[in-house]
Amino acid sequence: MSAVDEARAWLAQDPDATTRAELEALIAADGPELEARFASRLQFGTAGLRGELGAGPTRMNRVLVTQAAAGLAAYLLSKESSPSIVIGYDGRRNSEVFARDTATIMAGAGVATTLLPRHLPTPVLAFAVRHLGTSAGVMVTASHNPANDNGYKVYLGKDDHGSQIVPPSDGLIAADIDIVAKGSISDLPRSTDFIVADDTVLHEYVRETAAISSVSTGSTSDLTFVYSAMHGVGWETARLVFAAAGFGEPAVVTEQIEPDAAFPTVSFPNPEEPGAMDLTFARAAAVGADLAIVNDPDADRLAVAVPGPSGWRRLSGNEVGYLLGWRAAAKAGPDGVLAASIVSSPALRAVAQEYRLHYEDTLTGFKWISRVPGLAYGYEEALGYLVDPEVVRDKDGISAAVEFLSLASELKAQGKTLDDHLDDFADRFGAFASAQVSLRFDDLSLIGAAMSRLRANPPERIGSIAVAQIDDFIDGFEQYPAGDILRVHLAGGARVIIRPSGTEPKLKVYIDASSDSGTARERRAAAEAVVAELEAGMRELLG
Repeated sequence: MSAVDEARAWLAQDPDATTRAELEALIAADGPELEARFASRLQFGTAGLRGELGAGPTRMNRVLVTQAAAGLAAYLLSKESSPSIVIGYDGRRNSEVFARDTATIMAGAGVATTLLPRHLPTPVLAFAVRHLGTSAGVMVTASHNPANDNGYKVYLGKDDHGSQIVPPSDGLIAADIDIVAKGSISDLPRSTDFIVADDTVLHEYVRETAAISSVSTGSTSDLTFVYSAMHGVGWETARLVFAAAGFGEPAVVTEQIEPDAAFPTVSFPNPEEPGAMDLTFARAAAVGADLAIVNDPDADRLAVAVPGPSGWRRLSGNEVGYLLGWRAAAKAGPDGVLAASIVSSPALRAVAQEYRLHYEDTLTGFKWISRVPGLAYGYEEALGYLVDPEVVRDKDGISAAVEFLSLASELKAQGKTLDDHLDDFADRFGAFASAQVSLRFDDLSLIGAAMSRLRANPPERIGSIAVAQIDDFIDGFEQYPAGDILRVHLAGGARVIIRPSGTEPKLKVYIDASSDSGTARERRAAAEAVVAELEAGMRELLG
């Protein structure tokens, strides 16, 4: 079947006027863009679907989402006779439309369906899967991706405890979606016989999340802090949690506090991107805050900024991660397990060793971290932290904020700053420094080409530092399944990891170094110097 014929068949079942008009124009042009739109399908990747909005099977749209919903329904019905699902959505364009389409398809297939009452953070949906005891959950979100993206994140309940999907489930769901895609979504049964939840789930999430605060009941912390939702859906929930946890009302970044699918004040709605936190820094400086915190648009990530001699700076994901890990280790029982993704700092392993706790590295993604048996705490350097595994089995930027605010409040009461606390960490565990290089590509094939060049011509040095060993995960490595990852070990113990992003068109490089010689400040300076040299070397190597 030609691309034009495929496009016409797709057009006949498309209920969306915007994508129909777009596809009609592509059919009329009958050019390479039409061919590209129908050359493949958007496949399940990190926990589900994610991609650019638009017409055709390589874009996020109502046809593709309906096919995904019907395929997921078939999978759930193959596993149990009376499955159930809860569905949430964020404030992005078409998120509510996709969520309601999913609800009508699920209900039409005979799956007991609950739709959350309005746009809410991803952690509330992840909580709802466990709290309601459903078979599955769907969150319509593209997290921190560009404004014209959307996504479809799938969770499994029951024996999967509310974690994101992993193999073989993702492949089985994809196979069921492919079967649905052979027909027309116009023929699928639909029903509006689903429940729209009230605020009970939200209020229970607020209660349980606030309970992890170290502020004593009935008192209020004197910590002053700034909050930004980065045009996402975090503020309503975070505000309730902060109040219940004893932190009162923060100063807010007004320009970014309400949901806005255009994300007008940032180039990319990701706190890691250069410039994304500039408004937060300005607000924090203006009010003389002790701390600034930012959630990404679906509030599953947390960024933290602190004041210093040169102005405000964002702590790295690793700094936040290992400080929270230290806190978790001190509270964990003897059987508690700490875990982090393989691209995160080795610092958490050092914490686990000091506290005689088990530590586990996982592949990138919370779908792996959340499944570690006995998990007490897990994190990944991309601003994701799981501080309360019994409540939410996914990264949660709101509960992580409560835990970090608790830490900062305790330090302030002791007359100490977070920078002092980083020195204390370096004294006890050694200093750990990290950096990340992210190269964005419009042509995805260039990412694979860059990885192939590195494999064909592996470096002998990065900067002036000799390469000691390279681990290639392409066919699997040790306990890890196959993945497009290179891990470079360098003389002196530093390390560089290179991999394509699972959620964005980027090649990512993760750099880590450590030092345990000298004072805390000397250790930190030495580790940072090695990281700086490796970062410059990798930028030169990758051109």
